[in-house]
Amino acid sequence: MKKVCILLILAIAITFAGCKAKQSGLTMEKGVLTIGMEIGYPPLEYYNDRGEIAGFDVEMGKALAAKLGLTPKFVDTAWDGIFAGVSTNRYDCIMSAVTINPERQAAHNFTKPYVGNALAIVLLKGSGKKPQGFMDLTGLGVAYQAETTSDIVMTRQAALGLKFTPYEYEKVTSCFDELALKRVDAIVTDSLVALDYTVSDDSPFEIVWQGEADEFFGICLKKGNDELTAALNKALDELFEEGTLQKISLDILKIDMVTPARNSF
Repeated sequence: MKKVCILLILAIAITFAGCKAKQSGLTMEKGVLTIGMEIGYPPLEYYNDRGEIAGFDVEMGKALAAKLGLTPKFVDTAWDGIFAGVSTNRYDCIMSAVTINPERQAAHNFTKPYVGNALAIVLLKGSGKKPQGFMDLTGLGVAYQAETTSDIVMTRQAALGLKFTPYEYEKVTSCFDELALKRVDAIVTDSLVALDYTVSDDSPFEIVWQGEADEFFGICLKKGNDELTAALNKALDELFEEGTLQKISLDILKIDMVTPARNSF
């Protein structure tokens, strides 16, 4: 009888251990959601005056991790290597203003979209120029972040015959630094970024043109990581139903950019 009880206890222990292993296998590190992001893209992700990471994606990452019963860990990485990082298991997912497009969907898993976005053209106030579209950038020095949607669009415009001088930078913050120093004439960037840089009355910058919201950000994961993708989608649904995502958007972006993205899905 004692032997039978011991065997029964061992069987229960093995079963329980298997359940725990399966649960902790949701992420690379037990109890932790490791999030890759390029921390230099305000207001989505950036270092604040106290040297702390802040922004919409940061707060969303914290809320999603809490929903999953996990602790968030953020990994700062250069944009030009961010997708390779998730594919080689440097982090569980990317939350870094990643636009969902067919090319990326072919190579990676994506959650439902969580924020809508458009492109905008930013100039210095009082520059005397008022571009009302990409073709009005003819003859200007145009800054944008390399390997982003802005880069893709401006490369396409050049192929269509637009004559401008391109200035590609690793971080979008460098684009605004260069514009402030008058080393470039204009910036093409995400409308959310443009809004963050122009919202204050004493900002030296102004948005002179903004397109329609025609792209959406999603959480990017390694191709085939369906279990974590499903868990994140469920958590996104719950946070939206509770109003948490909308509150984060209103607090940081000063506008609800979540609901239009959800309605687009």
